[in-house]
Amino acid sequence: MKKTTIIFLGIVIGFLSVPQLKLQAQDTLVGKYGEDSTNCVMNNSLYYEFYRQWKQSKYKSPAWKDAIKPWRWVFLNCPKSTKNIYLHGEKLVEELIKNESDKAKKDKYIDTLMMVYAKRIEYFGNEGYVKGKWGSDLYKYRPEAYEEAYGLLKTSVELERNESEGSVLIYYFRSAEKMVKAEKLEASVLFDIYDQTSEIIEYNIRKYKAEGNEKLVTRWENVRNNIELSIEPYMDCPQIVSIYTPKFNDNPENVELLKKIAKLLDKNDCDVPLYREVVEKLHNLEPSAESAYLLGKMYIKLEDWATAAKYLEQAIQLYEDDNDKADARYLLANVYLQQKRYAEARSQCYEYLKVRPDEGKIYILIGDLYAMSANQCIDEELKVAYWPAVDMYIKAKNVDPSVEEQAKNKINTFSLYFPAKEQLFFRDLKPGDSYTVGCWINVTTTVRSSD
Repeated sequence: MKKTTIIFLGIVIGFLSVPQLKLQAQDTLVGKYGEDSTNCVMNNSLYYEFYRQWKQSKYKSPAWKDAIKPWRWVFLNCPKSTKNIYLHGEKLVEELIKNESDKAKKDKYIDTLMMVYAKRIEYFGNEGYVKGKWGSDLYKYRPEAYEEAYGLLKTSVELERNESEGSVLIYYFRSAEKMVKAEKLEASVLFDIYDQTSEIIEYNIRKYKAEGNEKLVTRWENVRNNIELSIEPYMDCPQIVSIYTPKFNDNPENVELLKKIAKLLDKNDCDVPLYREVVEKLHNLEPSAESAYLLGKMYIKLEDWATAAKYLEQAIQLYEDDNDKADARYLLANVYLQQKRYAEARSQCYEYLKVRPDEGKIYILIGDLYAMSANQCIDEELKVAYWPAVDMYIKAKNVDPSVEEQAKNKINTFSLYFPAKEQLFFRDLKPGDSYTVGCWINVTTTVRSSD
């Protein structure tokens, strides 16, 4: 009897559950498709089929025209049904804009595109990314709406940070520039944005270089070139000094402000009193790898090699990032060269090459170290140091086309100082022999003659 009761109760519960499940399914459909779920599903399928045909034709067939009407119905009546409404809607509405010659109608289509972005955020989030597309298209289609575009793009970059699209950064800067020209923003904001976008760009270039993705490296380098071209008219030392001197005087202990001023003046190679004041103040308030590096650069300009070396050595110790260390090592190697500390200079070059093995300038520097040691490293009256020097110049042009011309000039110059065949003959040497250069250089090279 007990077993029968349990079975009977199970059947009753089962019968009760069927309508409840139907109600839950209906609630889900209503939530996703609205009250008219049948028409939503039908129109969604209809527009998608035409959209699919259009996409398969690489967006060349007229099928997009047939997709518009059912897509519009879904967009207006089933806004939560699928994110594809918005992804596909962007392309469909842009096609309408592209093919419309009537200005009034085109304006309405642009309004629709802006609404697509707004509704996408409302129902599917991802505010930072979508506002980037929204702001970019608003600026592209309505340049006069630069102020609204600037607000959207600013929010996008602040939310997306390193994930920002390159095109978003370009439109962000352009809209800010228009704000400055309309006197709605101070010119200093352009430097802030330049600083902000440069960090994002360099992050992505490093990232894709590490992944070996040359296509995306090139794309991000183009973004950098675009923004640098836009900032160039503002990047003259007198203008930077005129904008930031009052700010420095008003707030000389604001570390963030000091960093910004120092970075701008350094990037533009502004050898002005403000630069020295700012960098020294910054290092006193907050000693760091960056401030030590900037001080090292400053003392290089003053040709105070000992002090420059001291600060650059500090910077290398304090930096955590290998790329930052490499920048400091390159400067330090040049300082050591001036101090005739050739072996130490080469050591810095070798450390640099562990991080950036394909940069020709470092091989040229090593070649220069060898060439400058030619009078010091003489073997049997032969200036043998020119052989490894030329080896380095050859290596430079082979790994880095950007230094090819410079390397060739050095090869032509220093090859003239090779010993003549007669000199080699009397020392039982001939071109092509292997030869180990002693002295501090201590590398194996190939014997060559000047004739």
